[in-house]
Order: sequence, then structure tokens, then C-alpha cells
Amino acid sequence: MKSVVIDDTTLRDGEQSAGVAFTAEEKIAIARLLAETGVGELEVGIPAMGDDECEVMRAIALLRLPVQLIAWCRLHDYDLAAAMSTGVQMVDLSVPSSDQQITNKLKKDRNWVLAEICRLVPKALNAGLQVCIGCEDASRADPDFLAQLANVAQGAGAVRIRFADTLGVLEPFGVFERISRLRRETDIQLEMHAHDDYGLATANTLAAVAAGATHINTTVNGLGERAGNAPFEECVLALKHLHNVDTGIDPRKIPTLSHLVELASGRAVSWQKSVVGEGVFTHESGIHVDGLIKDRRNYEGLNPEELGRSHHLVLGKHSGSRLLRDSYLDLGISLSEYEATSLLTRVRRFSTENKRSPSRGELFLFYEDLHDQPLLEIEGGV
Repeated sequence: MKSVVIDDTTLRDGEQSAGVAFTAEEKIAIARLLAETGVGELEVGIPAMGDDECEVMRAIALLRLPVQLIAWCRLHDYDLAAAMSTGVQMVDLSVPSSDQQITNKLKKDRNWVLAEICRLVPKALNAGLQVCIGCEDASRADPDFLAQLANVAQGAGAVRIRFADTLGVLEPFGVFERISRLRRETDIQLEMHAHDDYGLATANTLAAVAAGATHINTTVNGLGERAGNAPFEECVLALKHLHNVDTGIDPRKIPTLSHLVELASGRAVSWQKSVVGEGVFTHESGIHVDGLIKDRRNYEGLNPEELGRSHHLVLGKHSGSRLLRDSYLDLGISLSEYEATSLLTRVRRFSTENKRSPSRGELFLFYEDLHDQPLLEIEGGV
């Protein structure tokens, strides 16, 4: 089984979501749970933000978690110096790699970028740090220059480059082509950093792994700048079940991790959010419910038990008589054909008008109304 290393950046890029700010206690709790879940690497912060950020990073380092800790830095002396006191083992030295950003953001040129890599990577190595060169806006970079940058970085002593689709403008075919080319032209570790502006972050991450990426960036619940990053939970399970790629993650811990990040970030997880949404294993459609009852594999693409969850069947507008009968049997009532037909009409009307499923008490009332007498008077009650 092929494997890939997750470098989770919930505590760095995830916290960069507009309006999100973790407390020190929350960052430590998230780091602990990510490590318990099996994540191999954690990008834990930005040292250049100041003493408070560095103090939290040091606190995480003192936990001695079985993970590699990474600091995000600009390709800059100040950032590198700040990282040296945090206790991390690795730095991501980020620098624009597209002409758009090199020229219009840095006001520099390609030669300056390559020279700074050659100057700063040895400084980091002398401080006992491993180095990843983060190629910002790699998706819009000249592929020839990106390959040159990777080889220069490796020659300077970096062990990895990060291919950042900073604006989320690539799609899976383009990702596969670009990562494949880099894989052919260098044997340095390749890390994919995908953003979700077009809803393609997970697909792009899978494509990168298929093309030879050795590491991937993720964030729990897909937190991150703008539309967010590649969701941790989606990448883990999609890689496992669709590509037979092992990430070393314990899926049963994912719901707890998702809930912790949801509370700490103040960003509610959508009811239908893949993998971790409350409703993703909930079924109403009569055809689906009947198929599930007969054999779960009829309508089960992901086994909820893998996450410590289960299917949940609800009555609604699209329900059939099978679930209705089972629901009433749970109340101790066996329905006749006439009763089932009449009550199903009532349930569908109720769900349409009230935008929810009827409660147990309401199901009792529907049955009483059908017979126009109290339920306890019908055949001695239930």
C-alpha cells in the first residue's frame, strides 16, 4: 500500500481563516489530538507574528508529541531567526515562484529568489533545522523555472519543496501534469498545498499524490484563507478508499477532531459536509432506505462505522412505506396496508409544511387522528 505524509496546517493556514483566532489552550488541544489521530507533521505557527505566537509554539514543542513540527516563515532573515527559538524541527521558507508575484509583490527577479534560497537554506541547516522551500503561487509559475528552483533548493540542502496552488486556480489534470514533471526532473520531496476556491482542493491533492507527491497539506474541516484548504478528513478517506494510499490516520478519531476544531474556530460544519457533517449518513428516500435495509452496500460508499458513526433513517417527504412501518413498529404499532398508505400521506404533508421529520409523539397523534379516537382506546392501547 502506497503511503503519503500529512503535514497538517490547521494551526497555521487554518487559523488564517478570516476571523478565526485560536487560544493557546485550543492550539495545544488541537495539536495533541492531531498527533493522537496519527498525523505525522504539524505546521504550528508563524514565528514572525511575535512573542505570543512563539510561546505557544514552544509549548507545543515541549509536549514531545510523536510528530515533526514545522514553522512557516518568509524567505527572510528575521523570520528564520524567530523560528530558531520555537523548538520546531523544520521551517517552510516561503517565497513567490511566479513572475506575477516575484515582480509585482517582491519587486525582485528570478535570480534574486534563487540567490536568497542559496543564502538562507545553509543558515537554517546550521541552526539544526530541516528546510522546505514553499513555492508560493506555484500554479502560475513557469514550469521550467519551478524545476530550476527545486534543483537549486535541493543543492542548497533543502529536503522538500511545497507546490502551493495559492489561489486555487488549478484542476486535477493540470496538477497531475505539473507534479509529474517535477517528479521526473527532481528527486526532492514534493508537498502539495491546495486551496479550495473552485471546490477542487481534495481532488487536486489526490491528483498530486497520484503524480508522485510525497507530502500533502490539509486542514481540519477545510479551514483556511478564502474558501479554505484541502480538508483533512476528505483527503484521508479518499486516499485510503479510492487510491489505496495509507496516511497512518485513525478514522475513528476524526469526528472528535472535527468537533474540536469547529468549536475552537467558531466555524460551524455544514450539515451535509462530507465525512464529518451531521447529516452525511442520514437517509430519507424510500428507494435508498429500502436498499439499505436489504443490504447496506446497496447505498453505502463510505462505511460510517469506520468513523465510529452509523446510518440514521428519517421519515420525510421522500420516505416509503418500509421505513414508516418500521418507525411505527418501534412505537409498538403494526400498521395495516390502509393505515400505512394513509399515514404516509400525512407524514409527507407534515414534512413539507414543517421542514422536518415528525417526532415520536407526533406519529402517535397521526395514528390517533386516523382512527378519530385516543390511541389507548384502540384495542386496549399499546
